[in-house]
Amino acid sequence: MLKSTVLKYYGTGAAVARALKISSAAVTQWPEVIPEKQAYRLQILTKRVLKVNPSLYDKSPAGR
Repeated sequence: MLKSTVLKYYGTGAAVARALKISSAAVTQWPEVIPEKQAYRLQILTKRVLKVNPSLYDKSPAGR
């Protein structure tokens, strides 16, 4: 899940933080691909409006 998509949905990082019950600073520190755990939480909170893209989190070596 991309941070830009999440911010577009919620409007602000503070709103994302409130939804996840985490600090705004934590949201600010996310890279563009947000942490997997938070992505799945957001998928549940938004009733799948925001969806996890598993390929963004694929940890297998390339070319397999």
